[in-house]
Amino acid sequence: MTVALMWEARAAEGRGGELLDWARAQRLARPPLRRESFRAPGDRVLVITWWEAPCDAELPELPEPDGDLVSRPVHRWRFESAGEEPHR
Repeated sequence: MTVALMWEARAAEGRGGELLDWARAQRLARPPLRRESFRAPGDRVLVITWWEAPCDAELPELPEPDGDLVSRPVHRWRFESAGEEPHR
């Protein structure tokens, strides 16, 4: 089963680039199948990692950034794959 871990944080005012650099520099205890970083308006950063594991497995996750880098606590979600979508 494939599970995706989503990590999303909002940077302190004007520090979105710094938060993105910080997130990209974080190393996990073991490498995921795939890892991708995104940014959005409002200085938000999203990191998704994909793993071959059950949804409730113990998996390495990105830590909380230093308090002055973010404007609120990190949000985390976990999803299991529902399978490939047919091409339309």
